Amino acid sequence: MLNQQTIGKPVTFSGIGLHSGNKVKMTFLPAPPNFGLRFRRTDLDGKPEVEARAEHVSETNRSTTLTKGAVKIHTTEHVLAAFAGAGVDNAVIELDANEPPIADGSSREYARMINEAGLVPQTEGREVYAIREPVELRLGETVMSAFPYDGLRVTCTSADKQGRFTQFFSLEVTPETWAKELSHARTFCFYEEIEFLYKNGLIKGGSLENAIVIRDDAILTNEPLRYAEEFVRHKMLDILGDLALVGRPLRGHIMAVKPSHQANCELAKALGAQMRKPLQTAQSFAPPPPAAVAAAERPAPAKAAEMKVEKSTAPVPEAMIVDGATLDVMQVMKLLPHRPPFLMVDKVVKIEGNRVVAVKNVTMGEPYFAGHFPGHPIMPGVLQLEAIAQVAGILVMRQAENIGKIAYFMSAEEVKWRKPVRPGDTLTIDVELTKMRGKIGKAKGVCSVAGEPVSEANVTFMLIDGE
Repeated sequence: MLNQQTIGKPVTFSGIGLHSGNKVKMTFLPAPPNFGLRFRRTDLDGKPEVEARAEHVSETNRSTTLTKGAVKIHTTEHVLAAFAGAGVDNAVIELDANEPPIADGSSREYARMINEAGLVPQTEGREVYAIREPVELRLGETVMSAFPYDGLRVTCTSADKQGRFTQFFSLEVTPETWAKELSHARTFCFYEEIEFLYKNGLIKGGSLENAIVIRDDAILTNEPLRYAEEFVRHKMLDILGDLALVGRPLRGHIMAVKPSHQANCELAKALGAQMRKPLQTAQSFAPPPPAAVAAAERPAPAKAAEMKVEKSTAPVPEAMIVDGATLDVMQVMKLLPHRPPFLMVDKVVKIEGNRVVAVKNVTMGEPYFAGHFPGHPIMPGVLQLEAIAQVAGILVMRQAENIGKIAYFMSAEEVKWRKPVRPGDTLTIDVELTKMRGKIGKAKGVCSVAGEPVSEANVTFMLIDGE
């Protein structure tokens, strides 16, 4: 097994962001083993960090945006491709704005920075994830597939919606072929897209200095094409950058037809779920059944005890918490320690980035209606607040490192109760994670009935290890 690698010294580059147009200073810094790749915002209080992981993807319109709480990093793919291509496992990417400098629209400048810094082997071994079974996803005209393969190969076909400039390329990706065959490929767009992109707040820093523009059959660029297939090679560069969000080097054959950042990131999530499936076990939030307790108390050889533990494992709940998924009450109870009558979530109906929407069916059988109030039943406001806290607890389980932990409700601010909630109502709980630093998180929650807000609050919670 090869060892993990970091860079040898800090290196800095300044420029402007492609989409934001903001001036930005970027510094690559060495990092310890098992640290991974992380973006650090030095312009924000506390210098918050966002790990380069698929669960932090929040936007994929023309680039990949990572979000953690209120911290965002736009257009991450070209920088991540440079680290993945060079075989760097651990590094910090410091930024004093919300987007890395675009340079010339490729990864060439970032590759130069890594070469200048040098590579340093570390003491810990590198864990390469070898794809075990085929994965395929389709999004419109896009098809992404991943297959077992002894090495890393990317095969790609790209074209616009009208089939113009259709290109095909396939490459065995190594640090050497990355540097020579992919890192210089520049980003591009079609002329008719420019007005739409600009009106939607994108490409404010775009120019022929950092992008190729295709107008009809003409190619507008400030220098000749660097490769005959520069467009498809840049798509492959994007794929490498987005798949770096799996969090481990990959071994497999990636095949893509008309790839997009959305599809790349969905494939990264699917591969991450496949990677974690045999390695993680569900944490039990309820007391063990009597039979298990009795078995645990009986003296037995160490080997027999280990076999008991292995038999009690189950699939990881975290794999359920992906964008677009819904969770029924049985799945919810795999994630939360609460049980009836204090479970305030019947179903999760929407998962999207840092936001989760759930529902609670309020029935006359709820035990609190017996005394709140006789003849005039109203759901207590504090239980609506508890529902917000429970949904926030589900939300933080999107991160693999939080599986098995419990979110302890610490405080609530800006609490407002607007309308009574009665038996027969369906309470919709909409919660967005606004900040996560270490074990402390903050979230904004709104409860509504039939589309009308009935309560809201900002909650703070602490993660602790489950027993």
